[in-house]
Amino acid sequence: MRDRIPDEIDEALWDEACRRADALREFLRRNPDGATAANVSGLAAGMNVSQATAYRLIKLFRVGGTVLSLVDRKRGRPVGHRTLDEKREEIVSKTIKKFYLKRTRPTISQLVRDVQTNCISVGLKPPHRRTIVARVKDIDLQKRANRRGEQKIVKATTAVPGSFEVSRPLAVVQIDHTKADIFVVDEETRQPIGRPWLTLAMDVCSRMVTGFYLTMEAPSHLSTSMCLLHSVFDKSAWLREREITESWPVAGLPDMVHVDNGADFRSRAFKRGCQDAGIAIEWRPPGEPRFGGHIERLIGTQMGRLHLLPGTTFSNEQELGAYDSKRHAALTLRELERYIALDIVGAYHQSIHSSLGRPPIAVWREHEGEIPLRLPQDRMRFWLTFLPEQERTLMPDGIHLFKLRYWSPALSADVGRSDRRLLVKYDPRDMARIFVRRPSGNFVEARYADVTLPSITLHEALTARRTLRAKGRREVDTRAIVRTAVAQRELVEAATNKTAAARRGKASSKSKVDDRGLGSLRGVDSSKPVPFVEDTD
Repeated sequence: MRDRIPDEIDEALWDEACRRADALREFLRRNPDGATAANVSGLAAGMNVSQATAYRLIKLFRVGGTVLSLVDRKRGRPVGHRTLDEKREEIVSKTIKKFYLKRTRPTISQLVRDVQTNCISVGLKPPHRRTIVARVKDIDLQKRANRRGEQKIVKATTAVPGSFEVSRPLAVVQIDHTKADIFVVDEETRQPIGRPWLTLAMDVCSRMVTGFYLTMEAPSHLSTSMCLLHSVFDKSAWLREREITESWPVAGLPDMVHVDNGADFRSRAFKRGCQDAGIAIEWRPPGEPRFGGHIERLIGTQMGRLHLLPGTTFSNEQELGAYDSKRHAALTLRELERYIALDIVGAYHQSIHSSLGRPPIAVWREHEGEIPLRLPQDRMRFWLTFLPEQERTLMPDGIHLFKLRYWSPALSADVGRSDRRLLVKYDPRDMARIFVRRPSGNFVEARYADVTLPSITLHEALTARRTLRAKGRREVDTRAIVRTAVAQRELVEAATNKTAAARRGKASSKSKVDDRGLGSLRGVDSSKPVPFVEDTD
């Protein structure tokens, strides 16, 4: 039963309880060693209640000793009282557990129908809808929401007694992925190609974005590694390539990264790379989304800014309405990447953060002198550790990767010397160069064999190849193929028939010659010599 407090009690009930408390205190003072039935009868008459009620009030006051203990309870069934019989209670309970507490989230009306059907099927009277709803409400709200996958309710009912804060920048960096709320278009055709994935890294202390990676591929070890590489290294050259003049001073190895339990964050390559660089990894506890609250809020902020762009999908169908995202899509992946970078170094870093009360870049600058800047001792090895890899055979004309050909003079000494496939590392953001591990064990940089080619991303390379194939398929004249195939078939059939006829004719002629020769010799004894007859003509 829910505990009550004096301030919640009705005025009349409270006054009556006070009157009874005064009478009982006086009664117990006069009868410290117990009271006779006559004494209790006199008390009951004075309080205008029955003798049984007087005994009950004496007992309540002795136990509670307060006015509140004497307040009349609401008439009716006690809270928690159940009127259904045991069999129907069991049916309701099992149906709720088996049918209602599912991630398909059936409605109350569907539950009521299912309970009623189950009761009728065994010859029992179905309980009223109110009774079934009451049983559902008896289940703890958070437990119910967890079982039904109602994450908003889970989040709203989860206590967060404290906040996660750190004392200096780069002590903890959080990384997470999200599918961007916008369609992008192809570089050449300007046709929509889908929604990209954004991987973001954020410093918990200053709330500065430490790095990001945008790709059309689903989250993987690759996207996580590329985001971490962008986070660790100086971004000056990267900004210049994108014609961004604002500064982005964040660089250095974090002490710890906070990530969720996705397979990409659990990959052996990611774990080994972090261990090698002295970066601790802390995985988010299952079912505890608040442990990644900082990065999730940042992602929400970034997605909100994308809703202003052509091709946005907004956050939900209600906001989207009749807007055709694909038809309005206008930005390429490269253009969207530059837009996000501009927004980060401009609007986000320079605006007052609600939790800090200051711009993130101001907090970073304040602590910049205190940050023990840790950079990888071997920058190239750290870089190569997190780059994706494939194995390729060294051909006389170089290394072939994604239909691109690479060459380095350093590979000349290895051509034809070994049948072993070589490990090739590549940066999907810049396919102008790759890194090849020679049989001796050291890596060498190889560049385009055709030095006139511009730098492109892996996505651009793959898209161009798909586009070329599609163009080739469109250029194919299927009718011409069919016409020539039919003509070839007819030619073969005609040639076969001619050859067969010729062979039959030759065989027939030979048979006739043989028959004429045999006819001139009929009746002649071939065992006797034929006499020579001199021609007298």
